[in-house]
Amino acid sequence: MTEPGSRLDRGAVLVEAGRLTADGRPFVLATVVSVRRPASARRGDRALVLPDGRLVGWVGGACSEPAVVREALRALAEGTTRLLRICPPGSSEEGDGVVVAESSCASEGTVEVLIEPQLPRPLVAVVGDSPAAVTLRELACAVGWGVTTDLAAGAEAVVVATMGRGDTEALDAALATPAEYVGLVASSRRAGVELGELRARGLDEETLARVRSPAGLDLGPLTQPEIAVAVLAELVAWRHGRASMPALAVEAVDPVCGMTVAIGAETPSTEHAGTTYWFCCPGCRDRFARDPTQYLASA
Repeated sequence: MTEPGSRLDRGAVLVEAGRLTADGRPFVLATVVSVRRPASARRGDRALVLPDGRLVGWVGGACSEPAVVREALRALAEGTTRLLRICPPGSSEEGDGVVVAESSCASEGTVEVLIEPQLPRPLVAVVGDSPAAVTLRELACAVGWGVTTDLAAGAEAVVVATMGRGDTEALDAALATPAEYVGLVASSRRAGVELGELRARGLDEETLARVRSPAGLDLGPLTQPEIAVAVLAELVAWRHGRASMPALAVEAVDPVCGMTVAIGAETPSTEHAGTTYWFCCPGCRDRFARDPTQYLASA
């Protein structure tokens, strides 16, 4: 991967985004959609923001990058797209669906940036050739999930729908993976038998407790395709109910300009009287370092 912090051109940023997507890594695509001069950014400029706060590409200089990184990390944690307006103090109001970040940058221009979080699609391993398994694979693909039959593929969820044909072996193999969801499509009675077999093989109760069976929401008597619908519904609910997105970044207020910044690998900082202070750019950090008392008193 290209070194974070590098100034890739627009096309190279998209190539890098493709590589991250192929690797299943989360990131944010930031695109400049509007510019009111004076400003160093141009419409169509792009950058990628990584979960640790590093930025690859160009969306403007020190006036824009801290706000873009901050909103990008918020968007990544929440999984929501937003439009960010970076402008001089008092020149814009929130309320039109735009997130406003006031900047005391000397250029006094206004830049709008579209912030689009890109999260890896979930992967489910569906084991079996039953009608329920076949339908589940089709439905999962239709809603944007990755689907595999390979238990070694690192899936987040595994569904065993072998319907009595090698259930014990398939379930044993599924429980040997780090999958957070392991579902068995079977009746309660059949599931009890399978769990008993696994217990006899030496699996402990903590491991056996990972098995969800009957897999799927309880919708009453169902056909095989309907079982697939019930399982997918449970998978969707399970994924949205777990902490699957990156945590919200820690933030701090620049004591010089008042901008809120995300604390990341490249955020300028300095220590004074045993306390670490964070800044939007090296310029604010240097001004603080020359006379900390002035800015701490105003804060």
